[in-house]
Amino acid sequence: MSDEKTLATKPESDVKINLSTKDLPAEDRKMLKSMFLRTNCLYALWAGQAQAAAGGMLFTMEPALNRYYADQKKRAEAMSRYTSWYNITLNVHPVVSGICAAMERDAAEDENFDVSNIQAVKASLMGPLSGVGDAFFWGVLRIIAAGIGIGLAATGSPLGAIAFLLIYNIPSWIVRWGCQVLGFKLGTSFISKVSESGLMGVVTKAAGILGLLMIGAMTASNVAFNVALTIPVAGSDPIMVQTYLDAMFKGLIPMLITLGCFKLLKKNVNVLWIILGIMALGLVCGLLGIVA
Repeated sequence: MSDEKTLATKPESDVKINLSTKDLPAEDRKMLKSMFLRTNCLYALWAGQAQAAAGGMLFTMEPALNRYYADQKKRAEAMSRYTSWYNITLNVHPVVSGICAAMERDAAEDENFDVSNIQAVKASLMGPLSGVGDAFFWGVLRIIAAGIGIGLAATGSPLGAIAFLLIYNIPSWIVRWGCQVLGFKLGTSFISKVSESGLMGVVTKAAGILGLLMIGAMTASNVAFNVALTIPVAGSDPIMVQTYLDAMFKGLIPMLITLGCFKLLKKNVNVLWIILGIMALGLVCGLLGIVA
């Protein structure tokens, strides 16, 4: 009890936040582990475009709500707070569920707690955290994992798929568990701490730059289009069109093909049609002898 009083009297800047659960009660550790396992089902419980991953969010929060609300009516009221539209990058979802669990604890202990703040915090965190999560996990880590996996698979090694799954999922699980604990410990002060430090902006920008570099490298390495056309020259060797294209801009056509696919995706063209179009383009160009 004295330790809790001492912690409460310390200035907020002096309170050390760590990712260890050893300083938490056994019930908290059990609750966080259960919530962490349930985060895997966030998008398995898709509730349609009107609610998106609301069912998965509610499923994640159930251990906390069952613990903090013994009264069935209050628990039902708390559950209703998680039936509204929810959509976030899976990898950073535990931050929100951890913060919400801490706020639900405060709401259960304090009758004057404004429960509308829980919904407001949940809604306000989806965008900023998804920006960071999408940039790093989808724009950087997944591309790196895919590049290594494709490189191994191209040699005929079955380790390609295994390497992709391990390189992507192990860091993801570690970050998700850390986010779960961090969100629960920081509670509502999380977003203010991150914003004040400027960390979110730095991480988003750095992840975006690295993601663009990786996309450019993978385009040059994996999108092949070598022009086989030649221009005959009397009394000399024929001119190879590909040689002059490389002299002007290395990988020009692969880059244009990639940008063209990206443009079609932005216009909401079905991915299946884009794939079929690329297959048809490659088949026609191959039959006409345009590509080597």
